[in-house]
Amino acid sequence: MKSMIANPIDDPPAHSSRRPAEVVLRVDSLRKHYGSNEAVAGVSFEARRGEVFGLLGLNGAGKSTLISMLATLRRPSGGDALVLGHSIRNEWRAVRHLIGVAPQDNALYPQLSAAENLRFFGSLYDVPSKKLESRIADLLGFIALQDRSNDLVEGFSGGMKRRLNLAAALVHEPELIMLDEPTSGVDPQSREEILDLVRSLRNDGKSIIYTTHYMEEAEGLCDELAILEKGRFVASGTLHDLLHDVDFSEIIQLKGVATRDDLSTLTSLPGIGHWERSEDVMRLYVSRAADYMEPLEKILNADTSLELKITPISLENLFFHVTGRKAHAGGKTEE
Repeated sequence: MKSMIANPIDDPPAHSSRRPAEVVLRVDSLRKHYGSNEAVAGVSFEARRGEVFGLLGLNGAGKSTLISMLATLRRPSGGDALVLGHSIRNEWRAVRHLIGVAPQDNALYPQLSAAENLRFFGSLYDVPSKKLESRIADLLGFIALQDRSNDLVEGFSGGMKRRLNLAAALVHEPELIMLDEPTSGVDPQSREEILDLVRSLRNDGKSIIYTTHYMEEAEGLCDELAILEKGRFVASGTLHDLLHDVDFSEIIQLKGVATRDDLSTLTSLPGIGHWERSEDVMRLYVSRAADYMEPLEKILNADTSLELKITPISLENLFFHVTGRKAHAGGKTEE
């Protein structure tokens, strides 16, 4: 038998306790439907100055539609959102000067240099030419591309393009920044560089909407989180609140389980939130793993090839739980 007990949940990072008073974005019952399909179904939340609001969801959950409405690219079917008091429905021109959007697909021109790209985007926002040149220099320094200012973007690495894509969203000094999968497809070093840039923006008092598929990014970066499923928020709050608002806090994992193994005596025990089984892995979601050590020892003694691992609940576990994926209750797949 191999056993590994992970450390308990760490305290939330220091930034998660900050609650700046000013609300930069207030979303009120925002909806978008296409015929009978409701892509976003009455979403409400607030994003405050100096905070990162993480938006999580599987493909098709409604994240892109929500971001498109907040960016004034799609008109809502109902509800509204205010950016520093300006309506995305009725004051979209004012809103566009207050927001910066870095899309998942880089919005860059490969045949232009880094500086020319920023100069082009600055001109779209009517940034005065003298101020724009200073701004370009500052941004290239901020993303550590000052030495590649005049190089064509087509020769940049994926990480360099991602950083420049972020800089293009910042050229007009927006108050609200929307980053859609900003680290998608980059190497680990580039990912950490981008995350450092996002932390710097937060520390400078910017409000940031951040979508990602990387749960570890959301855990370490976001002050507030919301999980979107079928156009609705199925969970929202701080990471600490989300992880402590479920009926289980630990996961018992058995690896090396054969399909013929009967573990019904374990899954039928009281107090198990739910359980899942895939391939050779069995996971049980419980409030306190220590309460199950006696039946676990019997199973492990009967099959010494099994590996036992006990871990605290993570954001990824919570995500799949509240979206109804990869979970089983009483042996039946939840829909």
